[in-house]
Amino acid sequence: MAIKVVSKRLVIDASVARSSGGEEATYPTSVNCRDFLKAVLDICHQVVMTPDIKEEWDKHQSTFARKWRIQMVARKKFKFEDIPINSDLWKRIESIAANDKECSEMTKDLRLIEAALATDKIVISLDDKTARTLFSRVSTLVDELKNIVWVNPDKIELENPIEWLKNGAEVENDRLLKNFCDR
Repeated sequence: MAIKVVSKRLVIDASVARSSGGEEATYPTSVNCRDFLKAVLDICHQVVMTPDIKEEWDKHQSTFARKWRIQMVARKKFKFEDIPINSDLWKRIESIAANDKECSEMTKDLRLIEAALATDKIVISLDDKTARTLFSRVSTLVDELKNIVWVNPDKIELENPIEWLKNGAEVENDRLLKNFCDR
């Protein structure tokens, strides 16, 4: 008896789209991002895009990612959402940031967070060193951030992202922003 996986709505950063390579790709990040996107296509999960996220994808996506998006739309796995700006969240993030650089790093990815908050609270991004770390740190002060799942498709050994997708993209404590800095 096959286990039915519940479809999750994933907010996928343009960093993944930019890095995904075609079948001929050999660079590990390109292969990992491509394989992750292929798994999203093959498993029942959906991708969420807002106008801002779409604009970033349009600027930065690889040829593979462009074709993948077309396939996602054809399979009705592409969810276009017009999510309003959460001014209160923006103000809190801007006031908490330690300096202008941190503020800029977080606000550039805040639309991913807003989209995740409005859907299944899942962000897929390669950005561990800056955005993920900063959002994790401020999650102690911004409750909305605590239960955001953040997965890096290039961290194969540490995060096992494709297996996680196959298992239903469930919330796991190690993947929550509130616990990322503990690693």
